[in-house]
Amino acid sequence: MSSAMPQPEANPIVACTISRDVQNFDLLIEDMEAALGESWGDLGFAEALAFFGQPEAESLEFVALAIDHDDQDNLVLMGEIITQAKSRGIRVILIAEDVSPASLHQLLRLGADEFVPYPLPEKELQAAIDRLNAPEPPKDEVKHATANLTSGASKEGALIVVHGLAGGCGSTTMAVNLAWELASLAEDSRPSVCLIDLDLQYGAVSTYLDLPRREAVFEMLSETESMDEEVFGQALLTFKDRLQVLTAPTDMVPLDIISSEDVDRIIKMARSHFDYVVIDMPSTLVQWSETVLQAAHVYFALIEMDMRSAQNALRMKRALQSEDLPFNKLRFAMNRAPKFTDLAGKSRVKRMAESLGISIDLQLPDGGKAVTQSGDHGLPMAESAAKNPLRKEIAKLARSLHDLGRSEAKAA
Repeated sequence: MSSAMPQPEANPIVACTISRDVQNFDLLIEDMEAALGESWGDLGFAEALAFFGQPEAESLEFVALAIDHDDQDNLVLMGEIITQAKSRGIRVILIAEDVSPASLHQLLRLGADEFVPYPLPEKELQAAIDRLNAPEPPKDEVKHATANLTSGASKEGALIVVHGLAGGCGSTTMAVNLAWELASLAEDSRPSVCLIDLDLQYGAVSTYLDLPRREAVFEMLSETESMDEEVFGQALLTFKDRLQVLTAPTDMVPLDIISSEDVDRIIKMARSHFDYVVIDMPSTLVQWSETVLQAAHVYFALIEMDMRSAQNALRMKRALQSEDLPFNKLRFAMNRAPKFTDLAGKSRVKRMAESLGISIDLQLPDGGKAVTQSGDHGLPMAESAAKNPLRKEIAKLARSLHDLGRSEAKAA
């Protein structure tokens, strides 16, 4: 219906949600309304690509691409939406629920500006919008906290290694949280801790702590012969003023890009400056795995109560014993272990250990969904789920390792 009376001009649409069905993300609807009022719209995946080419899209400042587990089969389409938006100067906030780290990594590499996990933490969408609207400093002014290492230090810190014997066993979760618990011991002289991600291809330590990956890491790994305190310190990043972290490189690189000599230099440098060095290993055995094993004071081998873990543990045992390597250094840890009251489960763990001829020294409870959410939020569990049973067990382990180290030091 037309009218001769002038009509008030509608508010321009400055943002859109893009999803398979926005009703699946009711918290996103509430946060968009709180942040933008009525100045936003909603589009389906196919509609978004068509809309980007229309004049109405010129007022768009950002889009919130909301995906869940069922959308992982359409990553090519998701990537095209991000690419088309970025080509038109439209920024992208990625909202994801139950999406694999590999899928998130792929979409973020295509140019998504911000990532927010779903369910949305309180006021996190508004914080992401504020970060988008904040003026970007020139590239040469962007600074990240790095370690300032003292030349000539000789601490000879303890080396703790975490190695998952099957995918998804939780080695990175344990390494990150164990390092944080060690760095958070409430004492007058809190120990210094360095966390090193040697899973050069799929390392997720940076994701679990929401730290950037930097070219300085690859440069340091490429030239360890000339590495000194300054070079090593520049490759480290500081997490919450307590923990020093050497992330995996920015790009996926071959595991053999570093040699046993390179790894030995890195370990010696780290041990000389920190009380504890925690290494997250790749599941694959490579040439320099022996170097780490020989240097380790404690070597945790994570398994689960399943056939693949049992077979891999047996193969690991045979491989080390055939090369006359110190298999006895391995401390097998059962992740997602049966509860204390699950007597049948406890019996299965015992039978598994007996059939493999190993000792399962540590049983870690199932932390549930809070573990995944903690990683998605980029926080240790002590910060996001302090009462989680897995977090409590790791904190107890950190305390026992520290007490053991102090008693050995006194005995010496």
